[in-house]
Amino acid sequence: MKDSSVESKTIKPDGVVEPNKDQKIWLVVLAIPRGKVASYGQVAAMAGLGRQARYIGRALGKLPQGHSVPWYRVICSNGQIAFAPGSERYQEQVSHLQEEGVDVVNGRVSMSRFGLS
Repeated sequence: MKDSSVESKTIKPDGVVEPNKDQKIWLVVLAIPRGKVASYGQVAAMAGLGRQARYIGRALGKLPQGHSVPWYRVICSNGQIAFAPGSERYQEQVSHLQEEGVDVVNGRVSMSRFGLS
């Protein structure tokens, strides 16, 4: 697997280096406030990726070891946790969200209450 942190970047004529696709996603997720969640589709739109919601999960799966990106704040548009109920990742996501004061009931988060406006 390629290390997306060194993946090709766009260098503008003024010498400014733009983040690659994965890094754009990570930056958007870093901007989700504590105690809030966003859907995969919202993250895609905010990263300028249109309707590429499915790619968001793949990009989050490429996060380097020791990162500080709050991946657990990204959920399905209907408020559902995407991981299989009872799985280790599901439990980890629920735990992180609850630590931030987000209510998770039957694997779902109220998007009207905790979603980005």
